[in-house]
Amino acid sequence: MLLQNYSEYKLEAGTDESGRGCLAGPVVAAAVILPDGFRHSLLNDSKQLTERRRLELKTIIEQEALAYAVNFVWQDEIDQVNILNASILAMHRALDGLEVRPEFIIVDGNKFKNYKDISHQTVIKGDGKYLSIAAASVLAKTYRDDYMAKIHNEYLYYNWKQNKGYPTRQHREAIKEFGITEYHRKSFRLLPQQLHFDF
Repeated sequence: MLLQNYSEYKLEAGTDESGRGCLAGPVVAAAVILPDGFRHSLLNDSKQLTERRRLELKTIIEQEALAYAVNFVWQDEIDQVNILNASILAMHRALDGLEVRPEFIIVDGNKFKNYKDISHQTVIKGDGKYLSIAAASVLAKTYRDDYMAKIHNEYLYYNWKQNKGYPTRQHREAIKEFGITEYHRKSFRLLPQQLHFDF
C-alpha cells in the first residue's frame, strides 16, 4: 500500500512527469493534492498499470483530488532548455495550475528546483511509494499518451499510437527512412549513429 504523505502537512502536492526519454512530442507533468485519508488499492506507479487501469484511475483522481493540474512543455522548448530543465519547468507550471496552494511538495526523482517559497522533497521512485506522486504519474502519462495517439494519424509510419514517441526500433527505423517531423526533439540523439538532418 502506498503512503499518503511524506510531510506532516495535509495539503501536500505530489508531482511527476511523463515522456522524458521520448524522441518526439512534449514532456508532460502533473501535480495532485489528494484529500486526507484518500486510499485506492489499485493506485501505483503508472508504468506498472495497464492502459485500461490508468484510464479508470484518471477519472477517480480527477473526481476526488482536492486539486490537480497538467502541463505540457513542447519539443521546441525542450530543445532550447534541455530535457531536465523542461521536466522541472513542466512540474512548476503544473503546480502553478493548482487551484489549492500546496503547503509541501513531493517530487518523483532526485532533481528539482525550488518552487516559490514552498518546501519540497525529491523521492527516488516516488511514484511507487506515495499516493499523490502515483496519481500525478497516472495523469501525466494518460494525458501524454492521448496526445501522442492524436498526432499518430499525421505520421502513421512512426507508430506513435503504440510507442508514444519512445525510441523503439520501429520508431528509429522510420526516422532513418523518412527523416524527422516538427514533433521530434532535434537536440536528442535520434539514431544510434546520428545522421545529419536538414531542419
